[in-house]
Amino acid sequence: MQQAVETKPSPLERQLKVAIPVAQLEAEIANRIKKLARTVKMQGFRPGKVPIKMVERHYGFQVRQEALSESVQRSFADAVRSQNYRVAGMPRFEPVQGGTDANAFEFQAVFEVYPEITLGDIAERKVTRPQTEISDKDVDATIETLRKQRATYERVERGAGDGDLVNLDFDGTVDGVAFEGGSGKNFTVVLGEGRMLPAFEKALAGLAEGATKTFPIVFPEDYAEQLKGKTAQFAVTVNQVAQPKLPEVDAEFARSLGVEDGDVARMRAEIRQNIEREVKKRIQARVKEQVMEGLVAAATFEVPRVLLDSEISRMREAAVADLKQRGMTTQDLELPAAIFANQARHRVTLGLLIADIVRKNELGARADQVRKVIEEHADSFEQPAEMVRWFYGQPERMAEVEAVVMEDNVVEWSLARMQVEDRPTAFDELMGTKKP
Repeated sequence: MQQAVETKPSPLERQLKVAIPVAQLEAEIANRIKKLARTVKMQGFRPGKVPIKMVERHYGFQVRQEALSESVQRSFADAVRSQNYRVAGMPRFEPVQGGTDANAFEFQAVFEVYPEITLGDIAERKVTRPQTEISDKDVDATIETLRKQRATYERVERGAGDGDLVNLDFDGTVDGVAFEGGSGKNFTVVLGEGRMLPAFEKALAGLAEGATKTFPIVFPEDYAEQLKGKTAQFAVTVNQVAQPKLPEVDAEFARSLGVEDGDVARMRAEIRQNIEREVKKRIQARVKEQVMEGLVAAATFEVPRVLLDSEISRMREAAVADLKQRGMTTQDLELPAAIFANQARHRVTLGLLIADIVRKNELGARADQVRKVIEEHADSFEQPAEMVRWFYGQPERMAEVEAVVMEDNVVEWSLARMQVEDRPTAFDELMGTKKP
């Protein structure tokens, strides 16, 4: 192989021009033909007795293409090692037309390299860490939520109120024209759950079985594009109103939550443990989000276009698969790349930054850390040991856990350098259940 010639069209793009001597390539092809002749089978000849010329005539083109491709790949790899490149994505190989050396096959490899990442001073970055204490009141509120989830409903002849289930038919129009999703038959809604627009639920309050009502609704500015800011007229007919009947907090209720002996005290203890685990996760998530945003803001580097395009493609495929799973027709569906561009750039930026910090500061996932994360996750299952074995038997799951551990290591490394303020935070505020 001749010396590679490098050019830099842009900060991350590289072009390597490499020449493979024709004599070297022909020798490689001849050697492959000879090896093939030892085993190839052709009618009229015993194995290993087929004339070289016939082997070359039948397989020469295929052998030449394979030899050329492997030589190009090998030459490129040698050139990359000699230049100490960290190649991002797959290179694109192009033959050089009208090369300067008639005795060599010249090709050009076009590719991007990983950026040199500069992380600025993060000492001034501030992180607010919630501090939440779990009280008996929080356990009681969680039990109440669990009771509501298991409620049965009894028909009543009064007007609907908060917590009641209302079955209704409705039709909505904008400027006298029906719109998609604006009508329904035997539709059920529990008042106060927030599944419908607040103004819609408010209009249903006080209506009894058989009542009809027409009322306007102004769609908020953050609603669907075709409806936001517009006023719709809704006509509703109430088919039925039912009030909730909550289960008693007794042994039967405890067993419905997985406490086999029905011990209510044990049920409360397990609910507290689950709350504590969830609180810990919420705090970690809030802290991680702040840390990662701080790191991104403090870092300066270019994002390889090939990685950005790959992430956009992956996100687009995931979005189409999700729509298909929801029952939507995805044939001929084209989702513009612009929809995913900002999020894809943020993901790639964060991934490169985390990998760089891990590499430079030796923050890789240790075996004991991985084991701890798996065991903590497995504790929430009925058979923790089985779950642990499942993780260790799934290489892709292990890789996911290792990635989480490395992120956690980066968070801890960053917190030791950032300004951290512990702030007392109420349980319902942390969980997002605090009423305005």
